Amino acid sequence: MTTKRKIIGRLVPCRCFRGEEEIISVLDYSHCSLQQVPKEVFNFERTLEELYLDANQIEELPKQLFNCQALRKLSIPDNDLSNLPTTIASLVNLKELDISKNGVQEFPENIKCCKCLTIIEASVNPISKLPDGFTQLLNLTQLYLNDAFLEFLPANFGRLVKLRILELRENHLKTLPKSMHKLAQLERLDLGNNEFGELPEVLDQIQNLRELWMDNNALQVLPGSIGKLKMLVYLDMSK
Repeated sequence: MTTKRKIIGRLVPCRCFRGEEEIISVLDYSHCSLQQVPKEVFNFERTLEELYLDANQIEELPKQLFNCQALRKLSIPDNDLSNLPTTIASLVNLKELDISKNGVQEFPENIKCCKCLTIIEASVNPISKLPDGFTQLLNLTQLYLNDAFLEFLPANFGRLVKLRILELRENHLKTLPKSMHKLAQLERLDLGNNEFGELPEVLDQIQNLRELWMDNNALQVLPGSIGKLKMLVYLDMSK
């Protein structure tokens, strides 16, 4: 009888098991000085669920990577990516994506096809705007876009009603879309080091907000409406 053996490995070893079918679900190639995604990865495109490529010198993601239909977590921070290919739409089971500390300038419109995404870490990239399709990621609970070039958010950003953590520190934001009043589950919001001249009116409608960072903006006064945030336990308005 053929049995299956599930393996979590750092680098793919060469193994041969009699009567066993080897299953690789997690691969970690972090800190390996790689310039491209190892071809060995594609031997497990049917079973691979987590792939870590942190801190390498990878410049592009090959098309074959997006045949890994079972992939749930893709971690490729601190590399040399300049774009996120449209083929990412094929990763329909992807739940976590980390592309922080790269040179990615934008998300493709069809990122909306990755409907299972719950966590996106894209800090420290020259991203100046989010496509409208981004607001169709309705299962998103955590979004990290610190130290980017954002000047505004999509008007319908409030569609992301499951967001609990939103970090937008060190951007060029001056306003927030009115639709954000729909973010009823939002607990943590970091808007530090932006260009707000006043506290956005929509904030006092986010009733479950517990932590709010507005430090290092151009705020002059703290409006009384902030008192509507009954759940707020941490507020930073320092300069």
